[in-house]
Amino acid sequence: MRKLLSLIFLYSVMTVSQVNAAWASQTPTYGYETVEQTKIFFREAGDPSKPTLVLLHGFPSSSHQYRELIRKLSDDYHLIAPDYPGFGASDFPDADIYEYSFDNIARTIDKFLEQRGIEKYSLFIHDYGAPIGYRIATAHPERVQSLIVQNGNTYEEGLNKEAWGPIMKMWEQGRGNTELESAIASSVFGLDGLRWQYTHGTRKPDTILPDNWLLDYQSLSRPGQHDMQLGLFYDYRNNVAKYPEWQAYLRTYQPPVLLVWAKNDAFFPVSGAEGYKRDVKDLDYNLLETGHFALEEDASLIAKKIRAFLIKREIK
Repeated sequence: MRKLLSLIFLYSVMTVSQVNAAWASQTPTYGYETVEQTKIFFREAGDPSKPTLVLLHGFPSSSHQYRELIRKLSDDYHLIAPDYPGFGASDFPDADIYEYSFDNIARTIDKFLEQRGIEKYSLFIHDYGAPIGYRIATAHPERVQSLIVQNGNTYEEGLNKEAWGPIMKMWEQGRGNTELESAIASSVFGLDGLRWQYTHGTRKPDTILPDNWLLDYQSLSRPGQHDMQLGLFYDYRNNVAKYPEWQAYLRTYQPPVLLVWAKNDAFFPVSGAEGYKRDVKDLDYNLLETGHFALEEDASLIAKKIRAFLIKREIK
């Protein structure tokens, strides 16, 4: 109510053109940025002169997972959320044209930000967004104003060995075990598996928007997607190898960290959140009673915590 009254007062002293401009800046826009012949789709909202939040999505989603957060924060912040190559509405070039590795995807997203002229930002990292975001952060520590971490893991104890078991077996054996890879694909890439990822651990599974897994299923059903995604599962072992480097980044540069960790995440348990306590001095630590895609249930709460976190640290 207080925010609504403030907005009413603000708009009462603004001209019509100023009001229209203010509302327009809060309306999400959608576009493409070509990075080395690959078109990267992105969602953007808010005034670029205000603090920027770069929203890096997880698997198997896209920038779609940030739709509510963008709407709730665009009045006071500039938000931009790209889809990685092969995800969402971005290009899905053949593997002989584009290398699907976390190193290369991070390089593409880093170049995307540079081309968009985004030089200072807070990184919101979730799931795959963590290994991509940490590569960007370690390459440009001077650009990162803070980290917002939603089940973005950088500690070995933060990997649930049971959930990761088949993928870890792939790490040991290498690619090419058709039986193992088919089993992973059938359990992860089908509609039932995708629905489970969004609803497992949630307080009210029947309130989770089915569009999430239907969009992901459509994306994953494109020819070549299973092999590409299995390749990223295999490449994830290189993220684990970089965990010590990313922990050293946290200890050395001490970015303020807002942690909003879903307690019931089957892939990244609370022990991954606990690891941040060892390395980060300015840590706003929060555990949420929900599943892997916490924004589906707790977007309002997370938006409120982001505002308080950034205001307290005077991030501008």
